[in-house]
Amino acid sequence: MKVLGLSAVDQTRLLRICILGLISIVAIGSRLYSVLRFESVIHEFDPWFNYRTTKYLVHHGFEKFWNWFDESAWYPLGRVVGGTLYPGIMVTSAAIYNALHALNIPVDIRNVCVFLAPGFSALTAIATYQLGKEVKNETAGLLAAAFMGVAPGYISRSVAGSYDNEGIAIFLLVLTFWLWLRAVRVGS
Repeated sequence: MKVLGLSAVDQTRLLRICILGLISIVAIGSRLYSVLRFESVIHEFDPWFNYRTTKYLVHHGFEKFWNWFDESAWYPLGRVVGGTLYPGIMVTSAAIYNALHALNIPVDIRNVCVFLAPGFSALTAIATYQLGKEVKNETAGLLAAAFMGVAPGYISRSVAGSYDNEGIAIFLLVLTFWLWLRAVRVGS
């Protein structure tokens, strides 16, 4: 039976895409409570330091960021920022910020930092779907994506305002596992 003029295979594919979209929306929505209840803020100490370093990166560029000596961190000794942290989250946020500004979308760097982890949680759900599909089948991929989207342990590390490395790291781990399994299966 054709619905919307689509064959049964195309209807199944469209249904999977819609379900995966809903899982992504739930993954983002379940992490936005603090923003909806209070306001868009950075939580805790490490996320605040990460935000401060991202702001420095955006305003001064990568070379100055890499060689920046921050007198206010690790007081009274100070800290060579570029050599003592993992800059992935800062560079990713700065790239998103610059891309949005190149598209004439005015956004504050703080809002990019606050919503980075919930945005990457949706990408993690999609990567988990691909991993589950690679290991078993599409149904297993959808179930894995649904579980990853609402896993309490992952939500606690990727809530809006928790601007720490895990927001991107978990996505990259799942993506790496999927790509590795795919490379082993395909041969390249």
